[in-house]
Amino acid sequence: MSSSGSRLNDLVEGSSSIHHHQQNPVTLSRYVSQKRRDWNTFGQYLNNLRPSVPLSQSNCNHVLDFLHYLDQFGKTKVHIQGCMFYGHPDPPAPCACPLRQAWGSLDALIGRLRAAYEENGGLPETNPFANDAIRVYLREVRECQAKARGIPYKKKKKTTKGNEESSSSGSMHFS
Repeated sequence: MSSSGSRLNDLVEGSSSIHHHQQNPVTLSRYVSQKRRDWNTFGQYLNNLRPSVPLSQSNCNHVLDFLHYLDQFGKTKVHIQGCMFYGHPDPPAPCACPLRQAWGSLDALIGRLRAAYEENGGLPETNPFANDAIRVYLREVRECQAKARGIPYKKKKKTTKGNEESSSSGSMHFS
């Protein structure tokens, strides 16, 4: 773990100095830019903890704390159970319920951070963003927000090109 951890820190610490010396910056895709920004934000969050936590020593508890921290910047109204608008998708008046990060935003964030961790030298088996506790947390946020807003969450079925052809040939099940 120490070699992986030091490699991870070296890459993160060195990445900021590398970008200052480039003369012809490459235009990055929106996803890559967001991933880099999210990775730097998480690193800064860990750095601001007292005592600070090196990226190589971060774990799923740090990730969960980071997600809770981000709630203060959320824009999604999540009604609490005592609110008269709890379960109503379009409340007719304002209320004092808190604003939170939307589930979809958190899910996308975790996906980008999970990829960034491994791209920066972290091992898949030690990736704190891929921990089961994170998946459980995201599921609970999704269900809680859906109930609070009165909008049932329905998982979208994945469709592939040529779906009609595959359905006529019968379905294959792997066990």
